[in-house]
Amino acid sequence: MELHYSPEEQAFREEVRQFLREKLPPDIAAKVKGNKRLSRDDYVRWHKILGEKGWLAQHWPVEYGGTGWSPIQRHIFDEEAAAAGAPGIIPFGVSMVAPVIIRFGSEEQKRYYLPRILNSEDWWCQGYSEPGAGSDLASLKTRAVREGDYYIVNGQKTWTTLGQYANMMFCLVRTNTEVKPQEGISFLLIDMNSPGVTVRPIITLDGEHEVNEVFLENVKVPVENLVGEENKGWTYAKYLLTYERTGIAGVGIAKQALRHLKYVASKQLKDGRPLIEDPLFRARIAAVEIDLMALELTNLRVVAAAEKGGVPGPESSVLKIKGTEIRQAITDLLRRAVGPYALPFIPEALDADYDDEPVGPDYAAGLAAQYFNRRKITIYGGSNEIQKNIIAKMILGL
Repeated sequence: MELHYSPEEQAFREEVRQFLREKLPPDIAAKVKGNKRLSRDDYVRWHKILGEKGWLAQHWPVEYGGTGWSPIQRHIFDEEAAAAGAPGIIPFGVSMVAPVIIRFGSEEQKRYYLPRILNSEDWWCQGYSEPGAGSDLASLKTRAVREGDYYIVNGQKTWTTLGQYANMMFCLVRTNTEVKPQEGISFLLIDMNSPGVTVRPIITLDGEHEVNEVFLENVKVPVENLVGEENKGWTYAKYLLTYERTGIAGVGIAKQALRHLKYVASKQLKDGRPLIEDPLFRARIAAVEIDLMALELTNLRVVAAAEKGGVPGPESSVLKIKGTEIRQAITDLLRRAVGPYALPFIPEALDADYDDEPVGPDYAAGLAAQYFNRRKITIYGGSNEIQKNIIAKMILGL
């Protein structure tokens, strides 16, 4: 299968390639391609480069600083950026809270927060999951009680990705306990530097500090930091999650990972022949590639349809399920392809300045950590089991 692009779209692809050749810092690209650890500064540098070009907020309305790109153009950019070794855009500000502010926020919130997201002044994190409220998000317990011009917030959030870098959190809180769980939730913007906010690291299976626990103890949040109406946060949360789930599909990232898999399989030997010549392994690669091609077309259809309706629908759950399963399958095949080189995992080897003797070939570096890290993607953004329930109810009518 081959997608056919118009001459204008092909010209846009070349424009993106030229931009990446000229502006993507080589040290950052080397880290991404070598599966090395990225720092906060690496992400901020890349965000600022995109912001200066006007390419950071790719699906915002033009009047707020968006690109005005079509779904095809966004697809082309994602594909070329992944192929060039560009870091993914951190989604929490640009792709998650910003659409909520644009759709439901006050004019003051739009004027203040949107420029700060575009110029990378604010790093956002997500305050959704709690120790007893993950996939069942409506059971969250974090309370916000209004006292005059402030909400007093008490509770705990968990699995807060990159919260150690964040200065702002968009947070779901319970403001009414006398109604159905979904009807008593509000959407607050919380300054992470406020007294009473404590961030504690959670070390994940791959040995990385990517997620955190966040404790909120009598945190004062100005009433003007409420987005939309009090007790309407569930509506805003669902709106945000459709954007998150569409992005988790990661078609561009998966296509680059598949290319890397084929490269690794051409280097690794089995019985004196490249692994890719083994019929069974080649068939596994082919099966993943077929699924990925189907996902790419589905992703384009969903995003194009959302362009008319304003927000992705329950079809984003399909993308989330298949996209995460495909990405996990690719990392599993990569782990199998490098064989014993995946076993001696050295966390320090993920640092760019690591200069000890490598264990195994360069292309095997970080694959074990990547495999472990990808185990979580079928859970966050709403577990795949929950997504299947959404599909059964909203698409199949069951």
